[in-house]
Amino acid sequence: MKRVLARLRPAPVPGLPDLDADEGVPRRRQRSLFGSILLWMLVPLLLLWPLAITLTFFGAQDSADAPYDRSLATALLLLAQQVRVVDGEAVVTTTAATDAVLRGDETDSVFYRVQAAADAPLAGDRDLPLPANMDRPLPGVIQYRDAVVRGFAVRVAYTWVDLRPAGVGPVLVQVAETLEKRAQLANRIVRGVVFPQLVILPLAMLMVWFGLTRGIAPLGELQSRLRQRRLDDLSPITTREVPQEILPLVNAMNDLLIRLAANVEAQRRFVADAAHQLKTPLAGLRTQAELAQRALTPGDVQACLQHLVDGSDRATRLVNQLLALARAEGGPPAEQAEGALDLAELARTQTLARVGQAIGRGIDLGFEDDDTVLPIRGNGLLLDELIANLVDNALRYTPAGGTVTVRTRRLGEQCILEIDDSGPGIAPAERERVFDRFYRVLGNSAEGSGLGLAIVREIAERHGARVALAENPARADAPTPGIRVSVAFPAAPQPVSSSPTESSSP
Repeated sequence: MKRVLARLRPAPVPGLPDLDADEGVPRRRQRSLFGSILLWMLVPLLLLWPLAITLTFFGAQDSADAPYDRSLATALLLLAQQVRVVDGEAVVTTTAATDAVLRGDETDSVFYRVQAAADAPLAGDRDLPLPANMDRPLPGVIQYRDAVVRGFAVRVAYTWVDLRPAGVGPVLVQVAETLEKRAQLANRIVRGVVFPQLVILPLAMLMVWFGLTRGIAPLGELQSRLRQRRLDDLSPITTREVPQEILPLVNAMNDLLIRLAANVEAQRRFVADAAHQLKTPLAGLRTQAELAQRALTPGDVQACLQHLVDGSDRATRLVNQLLALARAEGGPPAEQAEGALDLAELARTQTLARVGQAIGRGIDLGFEDDDTVLPIRGNGLLLDELIANLVDNALRYTPAGGTVTVRTRRLGEQCILEIDDSGPGIAPAERERVFDRFYRVLGNSAEGSGLGLAIVREIAERHGARVALAENPARADAPTPGIRVSVAFPAAPQPVSSSPTESSSP
């Protein structure tokens, strides 16, 4: 039993105190599942055993009384047959056979008494008490009671002999016997039942322990399989040999492993992407710095410094986008959203923040809404990042003199965000690929890392939204088709916060 409990007990980590994972305080001794089940099975068994012995004792008493009561009734009937009427009086004439039946043996004593109602005894022992129902005789009916004669407990059988046809009232006939043989028989019955139980009960407890040990063996096997896993093995646990009772636990662990594997994979992708994408701008910065060191004229130095500034801007934007992508990929879906936000207010704020950028590029940037609150649930910072990337992309890919329109509206149970631009558009064959990280449409000269739409899709999926690309319907006859990016959010029933930024957290 101790070996089984040791197998199921988690192994301590060397050098670390045994702390509670949630509270960071020394953990109390863990409750044993094996011990609890064994306790709940054996304690009731041990408590019920005395009750079973008690019931067995009373049952043995009843079983012992039955044959001796029949023997007592036979003696009673034999004695009752000896009651007759002689000269108008009841008399008892016993024979040798009657005396033999009424004579006690070496174990028990027999007493009898024959008496007419309210008269002195006709025969027998005066010490044998009369029944309580002397005034209600029942001729021909044998009744039983317990009594005490000369300090001995006895069993009494009695009946009335009806002599009224001869002019004599009913005569009470009683025969009593001590209880020694009955007690001996009851004890033999109890011993015959209890002694086997003294052997069977320990065997039953041993079999319960053995069966329980075998029953929880799959837990030890599952623990062994988990301990033998490599640190990088996050594949789901096979449920082929898992008992049905712990299958929900294993399924929950598999769900956790799947989410953990996705999180680890996202971190790996981020590290790989960051290492790959940062090589180029960092190498460019180093090259410009070396050129500045070798420059011979102030003009060349200024040109190199300007390249350094531009390169650092691109590197800063790339790092910010990589961090935004990591934030969008990490963590649970939008269940962690802190409250309801107004999509129209979020879009208006991000549009106003880029008015200066639009003016610098010579682009007409506008915002349209239907003057209604568009409640959605989400993380305010991530939604700001989504809208900022869409507006920034539209401004980068729209040529000077073009237009960019940000629009919000309600459509049934959805809140819609739309960004229309007058840029070159995206071919239908490439509209799905532009959501891949670092993918850029060939022949496009606009600066960018190819992360903007990947960030948008990640954030949208976390909030249960759908992103779609289509041609700008307002430019059906224009030289450049432009593009319309639509993001459909599920509307939230809750009222929105007065300040969107206050309800979001990093």
